[in-house]
Amino acid sequence: MKRRYAALGAGLPIAVALTACGGGASGGDAARPQHAPVSRGTPATPGPLRVRTVGALPAPVQFPAAAAAAGGQILIMGGLSSADTSVATITSLQGRQASAVGTLPTPLHDAAGVSIDGRAFFIGGGGAASESDRVLAVAPNGRTTPETTLPTPASDIAAAVVGSTAYVIGGYTGAASLRTIVAFRPGGSPRVAGRLPQPLRYAAAAAVGGRIVIAGGTSAATAQRAILSFDPGTGGVRTLGRLPGPLTHATGASLNGALYVIGGRTDSTTGQTRTILAVDPGTGRVSRAGKLPYSLSDAAAVTQGGRILVIGGRDARGQVHPEVLALEPGR
Repeated sequence: MKRRYAALGAGLPIAVALTACGGGASGGDAARPQHAPVSRGTPATPGPLRVRTVGALPAPVQFPAAAAAAGGQILIMGGLSSADTSVATITSLQGRQASAVGTLPTPLHDAAGVSIDGRAFFIGGGGAASESDRVLAVAPNGRTTPETTLPTPASDIAAAVVGSTAYVIGGYTGAASLRTIVAFRPGGSPRVAGRLPQPLRYAAAAAVGGRIVIAGGTSAATAQRAILSFDPGTGGVRTLGRLPGPLTHATGASLNGALYVIGGRTDSTTGQTRTILAVDPGTGRVSRAGKLPYSLSDAAAVTQGGRILVIGGRDARGQVHPEVLALEPGR
């Protein structure tokens, strides 16, 4: 059974080993983390971001999934309410206007949203009874259609898209944490495409330059500092760098060739941060790129054009937010 927010801290018993599921890469380089080579050149420095509020949802939400759809529309799907109950609402965000357009078949949170070739998908998630293994296609009008199922039910996942394939990173089955990276392509069967060095949930991740950069997260009930790089072509995972400190429940998005790690928290449920970090995917160098207007974890993020939209989330006082923030280049 999925936990409420107060149970999401270090007190959870989390397995640190898991029998692999599904097909795809196993053993070999995909199972062994590799260290990134030391860069001898001058690393690139991603630019700072300015932050402004550009809208609000009809109701506050934490742990939502979000994905871009056609015509500049963003779909915000599921999540937890201010009362820490799962919701099924699908909200359409178009410009500054947000309105409910549909519902998921079941209230779910801690899922992932992705956009593949202009289509939005809702992946996994946790509910009142159990974790979900379903992948749903979500139309702009909020209508959902079953697409496929994951090799195992999973919540607390991150996901990123390279080409026409989504990669579902880590997660939690309801009994154990996962170290798999599952590849999903519309019309095909999901497969295990790689393996993380250790089980991981609540990581920040995004695709940058044809690879997926993964930062922080929780492993064995402890927030992590590692920054990993996953190569979809080989299934290999290597260590790229380290965050300034342990960080989990952050959200990740790519912009202008960098991974931005937005907010997050420590192992404490009141340890949220306002900091926005930029990760250079070539060198692993981490720089501070700005600050949110308030401390924030458990938000969703979507890259739209030349900006990142950050949606919902929870602050250090336990307040759940409805705001939509735009992170844009510039001071």
